[in-house]
Amino acid sequence: MGGRLARVFRTFNVENRARREISKEKPTPAPRHPGARLDQLADHPEIQEEIYRKDDRLLTLLKDVYVESKDPPGRVKDGGGEHLPCKQEEKRLTKLGHLGDLDVKKVPKGKISIVEALTLLNNHKLHPQIWTAEKIAVEYSLELKEVNSLLEFFIPFAVKEFPKETRKAI
Repeated sequence: MGGRLARVFRTFNVENRARREISKEKPTPAPRHPGARLDQLADHPEIQEEIYRKDDRLLTLLKDVYVESKDPPGRVKDGGGEHLPCKQEEKRLTKLGHLGDLDVKKVPKGKISIVEALTLLNNHKLHPQIWTAEKIAVEYSLELKEVNSLLEFFIPFAVKEFPKETRKAI
């Protein structure tokens, strides 16, 4: 609705406004700076003569200059020379969960896949005395500090179903 109203005001009396704008007299350009005029050179022939005169002293100095250039030796770019050498990451096989084909097969040491993270969080929640932070760190090749942070800040969801008679009471 607002677009239609705006269009009506925008197109109101367009032809007359366009004719009025076209028929206006064009503004006169601003005057040029007096130092930028080329016609002043024609008034002073000594400047013209100085421009076109050859200076023999400068020509002899220019002839004495000798430039010898050499291209740097060509280097073969193999792609690896431009970057710093990186440490080859050690990889470990993942503990495959129930999503075997969809899960990642190899993970760098010190990292875990999402399926592994959910599995270890769930194991710790169900059996905290068996799945301690130290055992998880050894099992998944993680640092103990990171495992403690993971267990502290990430908690898997718990689904609770209420019996029908208590639903009405709630």
